[in-house]
Amino acid sequence: MQQSRAKPIFWAALVAGFSYMVPVLAGWDGPAIIAWKGAGVALLALWAALNARDSDGWLITAVMAFGALGDVLLDAIGLQFGAIAFVIGHVLAIMLYLRHRREKLTGSQRALALATVPGAVAISWLLLHHAPGGWHGVVYTLFVAAMAAMAWASRFPRYRTGIGAMLFLASDLLIFAREGGTLDPVIASALIWPLYFGGQAMIVWGVVTALRASTAKNPIKAAA
Repeated sequence: MQQSRAKPIFWAALVAGFSYMVPVLAGWDGPAIIAWKGAGVALLALWAALNARDSDGWLITAVMAFGALGDVLLDAIGLQFGAIAFVIGHVLAIMLYLRHRREKLTGSQRALALATVPGAVAISWLLLHHAPGGWHGVVYTLFVAAMAAMAWASRFPRYRTGIGAMLFLASDLLIFAREGGTLDPVIASALIWPLYFGGQAMIVWGVVTALRASTAKNPIKAAA
């Protein structure tokens, strides 16, 4: 019953999140627009909370909650505070993925997981090394890339959570490309938010549905 009540929340999250492209492309700003920006991932957090049955469920809820907080703080207060919220969310996500490591990886899967962090850090350095304070973005990349690598290597569905995490990483690298002057701001505006929000939606969808299936198979353990 609770799951059926939660389903409309997920669809509302998708509407709120993807519709934020309207103010992105129109260049609107202000408090209402900031609230609109945070609404999509906040609703994903609510959906995860309504489905939570154990500590893992609450971990993915917290990951989404800190993502929504980061979305709001980036525009309401500043880059530093938003980045801190996202880093906390990435650390929590890494903890979750470590608890659900995939037992066996193919060679290509292992190679991608191992290459993600050094590759992303190298790309961010190339994009930002000439910009004032660019090293902050490189350090941040360590966290988001580690999150993406661990998501890819976790037992959660790779074509949902794994790809979603990689889309999240790609959106941040596109931000750095825009800030470093190597990507046209118009193109960046058209790509960054869909990749980010789509990635978040895929991450939480994959994690929650996998946890729900695990709970259905082992209800005694879930209740313990």
